[in-house]
Formats: sequence, C-alpha cells, structure tokens
Amino acid sequence: MNAQTFKTETIPLATVLKALEKRFDIRFTYADKTTEGVKITEPSTLLSYNDAITYLRTNTNLNFKIINSRFVAIAPSKKRTRPIEALEEVQLNTYLTTGITKTKTGEVVLNPDEFGILPGLIEADVLQTVQALPGVLSVDESVSNLNVRGGTHDQNLILWDGIKMYQSGHFFGLISAFNPNLISNVVISKNGTSALYGDGVSSTIDMRLDTNTNKESSYGLGLNLIQADAFTKLKLQDNMELQLSARRSITDAVNTPTYQQYFDRIFQDSDIDNTSEGNGNSTSNENFYFYDISAKLLHDLSSKDKLRLSFTTVFNALDYLENSSTDALISGITQRNLAAGLNYNRQWSSFISSEVQLNVSDYKLNATNFDIENNQRLLQNNAVKDYGITFQLKLDFNERLRWTNGYQYSQVSVNNLEEINNPEYRSDMEHEVSTHSTFSEFTFSSYNNRTHLKIGTRSNYYKPFNVLLLEPRLSFNHKFLKHFKVELLGEFKSQVTSQVIDRQNDFLGIEKRRWVLANNTTLPIIESKQTSIGLHYNKNKLLVSVEAFIKHVDGITTKSQGFQNQYQNVNAIGNYETKGIDFLINKQFNAFSSWLSYSLSNNDYSFPTLNNAQAFANNTAVSHALTFAGTYAVNNLKLALGFNWNSGKPTTTPNNLEPVFDNNINYNTANKTNLDDYFRTDFSGTYNLNLARNTKAEIGFSIWNILNRKNTLNSYYILNEDESISKIENKSLGFTPNLSFRVRFK
Repeated sequence: MNAQTFKTETIPLATVLKALEKRFDIRFTYADKTTEGVKITEPSTLLSYNDAITYLRTNTNLNFKIINSRFVAIAPSKKRTRPIEALEEVQLNTYLTTGITKTKTGEVVLNPDEFGILPGLIEADVLQTVQALPGVLSVDESVSNLNVRGGTHDQNLILWDGIKMYQSGHFFGLISAFNPNLISNVVISKNGTSALYGDGVSSTIDMRLDTNTNKESSYGLGLNLIQADAFTKLKLQDNMELQLSARRSITDAVNTPTYQQYFDRIFQDSDIDNTSEGNGNSTSNENFYFYDISAKLLHDLSSKDKLRLSFTTVFNALDYLENSSTDALISGITQRNLAAGLNYNRQWSSFISSEVQLNVSDYKLNATNFDIENNQRLLQNNAVKDYGITFQLKLDFNERLRWTNGYQYSQVSVNNLEEINNPEYRSDMEHEVSTHSTFSEFTFSSYNNRTHLKIGTRSNYYKPFNVLLLEPRLSFNHKFLKHFKVELLGEFKSQVTSQVIDRQNDFLGIEKRRWVLANNTTLPIIESKQTSIGLHYNKNKLLVSVEAFIKHVDGITTKSQGFQNQYQNVNAIGNYETKGIDFLINKQFNAFSSWLSYSLSNNDYSFPTLNNAQAFANNTAVSHALTFAGTYAVNNLKLALGFNWNSGKPTTTPNNLEPVFDNNINYNTANKTNLDDYFRTDFSGTYNLNLARNTKAEIGFSIWNILNRKNTLNSYYILNEDESISKIENKSLGFTPNLSFRVRFK
C-alpha cells in the first residue's frame, strides 16, 4: 500500500513546497515568515497539480493564488478561517496494491510507475491489471475480451492518449498491446463517466501519457520469456522532451515454455489446430511475432502554451504452411493499429484554459487462408479509419468549482472485404458514420472536501441517421461519520461501432470478430442506461466497499454475442440487463495487503424473436466471481499469491433424447446449463537491486495457474457427416511460468 495515503506525521510546509516545485516545475513566491512554523501532513504523490494546491489551501491558514501556469503566490489569509482537521482522504484511496487507487469521483486509477505487484503479474500489464477490479473479468482469459458487468469487449472504450484504439491485444489477446513504460496513469470508469467521453457503453479505459516534461532524462530495458523492450524519456531542451518506447516478441527466435503455453492456448480450435480435422492436411513452420512502438513529443511553447504530439503502432503477424500430400502453401494473418494525435493546450489565465486535440486511428485485420484440397484461396480484410477533433474550454471559478464545455467531431469508416478464387466471389462493403457531439460538465468539491459532485450532459448527433441522443452523466459522493462515504453514479451512453462474428472460422478462426458500423436498421445504435449506489468504509487501513448496480443495454445483435448454438446463424436484435453487487474488503498491515472481492450478478438477454420472447442467460453471464489475494513487501522483495474462482459461464447442450433432428443438432433451451466452476491459483515475486547510483534493476518471476488446473473456457458441438455429434472444449492456460529482468537508468 502507498504509505503516503496514511501518513499522520507533519513536516514543515517549506519542505512540501520544494517537493511540489520539483514535481510540477512551478515556483512558489512568499515571504519566509509566511510559512515559518507551519507544518502539514505530506500530501500524496498521486495528487494532480490543481488538487495539490487545493490540499495546501485546505490544510493551512494561507492564501494560495495561482498567478499563471508557473507561479503561485502565498500570503497570509485576509480572513480568519475555521480550523479544518487533517483529511485522511484528499483525493485517492489505495486500492488492492500500490499504484491502484480510487478517486473522489468514482474512477479507479492505475499508475504503472508506482505499481506494486499482483498475483501472476510481474509487470504492469494494463488490461490484465484491470481484471483485478470487482465486476471486471474475461470469460476466456483474454485481454481482447474484457467483460465489464456483463458486456462484450467492443463495448469498452479504450483510449491511448485520447485516441480510440481498435486493437487491444498482442498474441491475439493474451498480452496487452499497450506498453506501460510511457503510460503515466490509466483512468478506469465502470459508471458515472465524464461527459467528455462518448462510446463505450460498458466502460472507459483511458490510458494517459505524461502531460508535463520531466526534470531529467531516463532510460530502461526489459526482457522476459515472451518479449524484449526498451524506452527513453529524453530531455532535448528545458522546454522539450521526446519519449520513445519499443517492444518486440522473441517468440520467432526462442521457443520458451511460456511461449509454448500461450501458443497452445490461443491457437486451439483454429485452422492451425488440426487435431479434429481428419482431412489429411497439416500445418508446419508456424512463424509468429508481435511488436509495438510508441512516441510522444512534448514542447512547451511558452509558460501558457503546450504542444503535444503522440504516435503508436501495435502489430501481430502469423504465417504457416498448409501441407497436403501434394502441395504446400502459406496461410497467414496480420493485425495492426496505427494511431496519432496532436494536442494543443493554452492557459489563458488562472480562470480560463482551452484544449484542442486532433487524432486518427487506423486499424487493419488481414487474413489469407488456403484450402489445398479444394484448390481454394480465401482473402478476408477488416479495416477501420477513425478521424476526430475535440475542443474543450475549462472555466475554473475557484479551486472547488470547474465548468467544462466542449465540442467533438468524429468520422468513422469501416470496410469489410471477402474474396474467394474458386468459385469466384467478391464482397467489398464500406460504411461511414459522422458524429457531432457537444458536452458540458460541472465539477464541484465542498469547502471541507467531504462532498464531490460531477454532473454533466452529452449530446450525440449521428448525421447519417438524423438521430440526436442526449446522455446525462452523474457522479456524487459524500463522506459522513468521518469514515463512511456514500457514492451515487449514473450515465446514459451510446455507440455506433461494434464487433460481430459472421462465421466461427473467419480470419483462420484466430480473431473471429470484425468491426462493423451501425446502420440503424439491422445494426442499431447501441444504447445503455446504468445506475449504481455504493457505500464505502475506510479506517485504520481497512477498506470495505459495497456497490449495487443495474445496467440495461439496447441494440445488441446475435452476431455480436458469439453464439455457438441454435442461434449461431440467426440475425436478431435485442437487449441485455445486468443487476448485481460488487463487494470488496481490503486490509492493509505493515508489510501485508490482502483483499477479498466478490461479485454477484444476474445477466439476461431479451430477444423478441428468439426463445419464445423469454429472457435467457447472457453468454458472458457469470453469476458468482470471487478473488482472494495477498501481497507481502519488505525492503526490496515483493510477493503475491491469489486465488480466482467463478461459477462458469452458460452453455447450451443437445437434447439427450433426440440429439439430431432434420440434419441439425437439436439443442435444449439456450444457455440453460453452465460450464464447470473455474478455479486458478497464481503467484508472482519481484526483487529490486541498486546496481549503481542512478541504475536500478528488478528481477521478476511468476507462475500463472500453479495447480495446472484444466479449466474449460468454452464448449460447443458440431455435427459430423455420419450425423454423430462431437463436443469441442476450449481449455484455459495451463501451468505458465515467466521470468523477467528490467534495468532503469536515470
């Protein structure tokens, strides 16, 4: 746990001011006698610039006046203020482990630089870490299939430095595609999202890079059994910095035990897995690799003007030989996402600031699949181009009240191509949607910092359909009885992009989902409504949190839900509704941190044309999910052990009495039964070394699924030529070790 959150000893104010000057590159101007004898509790290092100034104002009887973005004047208060007790919680509570915190407005924040340790993880993998939060899991252990309160992965808005990303995973879903080396913090919202954000009816995962230049340059290198990486934050001038990060897999050069486990997991039940084919074909010479490159240029044009340029690319590639008794041809798949953004921020005065961001995101998924026996070649492409501009105007009436207004324009086009040479067939479809959005939001904190309110609204005008949707947003929390806090969150959201599965063997059966755009007929605009109420207790390093929620999502299609039963080839429109409770108890000891999280939920579909219009279980419905974990940190050693259990997702079975009817599998009621319970035990450990004065190293070791439990992630049935039925089961990762070494120079 972050010790600063619970510090009670006081230190001279002058010492605190010097630390803040270095951190934010600002200057406090004051007479020595103004701060003489003044002591306060050291503020958390996670506080933003504005919140740090608020903390100083709240906890001293002094007047802090922001002159401009670089200078803050301190003077004795002109009026006598009532004494204020030192606050145990100013902005953030440590959550689970160091580097994971919760804000006063309900978001969860991940800080990779201060990340402690979680079971099974030795590095701050953003999308793996998100799954440690109550209400978030992946029914197939994939970072490309995050299910937040019962939603599908495409219902999560994933932003990298303000740019929407359409690819989230390396290794086709087992590793986050976002290198944490340049990420300053990640803000995760399951509800009560800021009006700034459109899209993402289930959650928002906002990965933010540094907005301020660092005092000095730093460098780092890392290596584990899957990848190698390097980064630098290079100080070019006092007002200019270049940040670079690159990562590449070593899997095409070294066949490690970790790689073999990942390979077996992700490529099972695909064209590469021939165990069930029985057609005489086989694959060989599989070649797989991935990489990502990120860069950001920070230039302070003046004390009031900041220019930021960001770029990233993530890439996966696989090719292999399709062998038969007479021929051999190369099939393969590539997936990549390019993204770039330009941000200009102007601080007009202490009252007014503005921000303009231009961004583009370009996604492509390409596959070539040869069927040697039938002399057939299948080409499949899925492409997304997303252009956008956002303008914000912020009015800071005082340190407790901000009014943000803005306009956002986005233009998204999606192309889907399919081409077969024998018989000749070609389908090339492209659709485009333009959206004009406005947003307005008030953020308020009470004088005693016990009440926080964020309320706003967003309007989305979808031009092709002449549809205008209004989306109110609310986040309210109030601290009472010193150690209790009540939290109320609510939001309306909508989105026009989604992923569908046309056929289970599309794109070699590896990445089956393709992006599509709403047409407001067969593919409606997806709309959601969500509300939640939470009660939190925090005292003596004990955090108890209970949150009840209800979420309703309209406009989903059967194609977007990945059915592999009687509804697999059906096109239907419906909705789902999730009701549940997320519970967390987190106790911090001196060197120990332990937590127990439990989620209880009911998640049902409603398709008017299916199942006699009766509700039935969602494909991602997991009624019970429990995690128990603990970490131990002493000196340079960190250890973590955790247990994950859930009740298994729904599945559909054939009718025992008449399994086949009219040359088709005769299924029972959809999702009437569940897979066996899921259980996994993970361990990880890190040890830090000081190699030299400005050189630090870290050795890490982890084991995913220590007990090597063969969990079933999915099961479905196929009809053979002799009308017998075969059951196919997808298994989880087995015993998977990993070893890492990192070194950082500063």
